[in-house]
Amino acid sequence: MVRIIVVCGAGASSTFVAHRIRRAAAARGVDVRATPTSESGLEQALANADVLLVGPHLGDRVGLLRERAAAASALIVILPEGAAAAADGEDALDLALEFGGAGS
Repeated sequence: MVRIIVVCGAGASSTFVAHRIRRAAAARGVDVRATPTSESGLEQALANADVLLVGPHLGDRVGLLRERAAAASALIVILPEGAAAAADGEDALDLALEFGGAGS
């Protein structure tokens, strides 16, 4: 199982992205747990994460987010604008699996 945390500023858009990732994973038969969080809830969420997907609007915070992910031994991926906004979640899932290791 790949454990994915999706973070955005307040947590609203990350909820939509995480839902789309779960739906895409289910359609593929891939075992993932995609959990949304806000930046303020990130520490707790990272305790059980393989990959941190970061919304593109948090690009100016990448350095700090990278440090927080590294401290939790999670890899970080900045979602391209298209992947974050895509209705199907396929691109975000592909990135998480590529960096989180399918079957980890």
